[in-house]
Amino acid sequence: MSVSIGIVGLPNVGKSTLFNALTKLQALAANYPFATIEPNVGVVPVPDERLLKLAKLENSKEIIPTAIEFVDIAGLVKGAHEGAGLGNQFLSHIREVDAIAEVVRVFEDENVIHVDGKVDPKRDIETIETELTLADLQLVEKKLEGLKSAARGGIKEEVQRLQIAQKYFDALSTDKMASIVKFTEEEIKYLHEFPLLTRKPILYVGNIKHNAPHPPLNLRGGEGELLSLDCQLESEIVQLPEGERADYLKELGLTESGLDKLIKASYKLLNLITFFTAGPKETRAWTCHAGTKAPQAAGVIHSDFEKGFIKAEVINWQKLMETGGWVKARNLGWVRTEGKEYVMQDGDVVVFKHAL
Repeated sequence: MSVSIGIVGLPNVGKSTLFNALTKLQALAANYPFATIEPNVGVVPVPDERLLKLAKLENSKEIIPTAIEFVDIAGLVKGAHEGAGLGNQFLSHIREVDAIAEVVRVFEDENVIHVDGKVDPKRDIETIETELTLADLQLVEKKLEGLKSAARGGIKEEVQRLQIAQKYFDALSTDKMASIVKFTEEEIKYLHEFPLLTRKPILYVGNIKHNAPHPPLNLRGGEGELLSLDCQLESEIVQLPEGERADYLKELGLTESGLDKLIKASYKLLNLITFFTAGPKETRAWTCHAGTKAPQAAGVIHSDFEKGFIKAEVINWQKLMETGGWVKARNLGWVRTEGKEYVMQDGDVVVFKHAL
């Protein structure tokens, strides 16, 4: 499955520097047939040491990681919800991504002008999210008027749509984000009809200077995940030959790069898990949402696998490593046979059995 993270932010906060660093890690398009590579899209492999260990165990000819798309979205200015600057382009591109990485400038540098004249992370967060909230409010107001008329007939589905729109309106009109609104199980099935920007999960990326003091980054309402990294430093690290990066990170006192942390945090933000297929031909990581059942996970590999699903042979990756391979694992009875109701777990290594 393909998932995408939109990188957003005000001008001169390090958004493009971060995207360009990520693009240097970009995976080959040939390995990811689901990905359309455009100038503003980078398809980045998700770092996972489990994949490398399994590939070594199976002596695999090919290793294929799972991946995330990062989309460099046009910079935002005040008034974007009314079309100011590249506002319409900015908002339309955000509607297409699964989550938002909001880059906020924390570092001070007199040579890098801030669009509002002074570095103020809290104000910048409020600027961006106010524009997103106002854009959502415009959409909900339009829907609300139409739904009021439709719901007069008392049709249950239309009444539920109206209730959703009213809940969203009540939140957005008081400067709250759509993500805080709670819904009943009946209402949830209609949420896809409300493509709101502030419903998307947000990862805040504080652009700092490595080893320089910086003020705490306070999130709006205490919501969202926060990651701090030095975008310029990350850009410099990826310019190094791959074999030298680990030593340089060690010199800096870092255990892993900020880009790796960002990729992993983005993966977690979307509530994704990884399962593996492993063998001599290839070892490959696959992505699905937490809670996915075995047939739907098989469908991630090929739609025919889901349609013809019979069973899944499953073992945790650590158990497979412990036994030394599939043959011994089966002999020990550690490979489980699971049916259609099995919920996939992060780290599962699986062989799907299906009818062709």
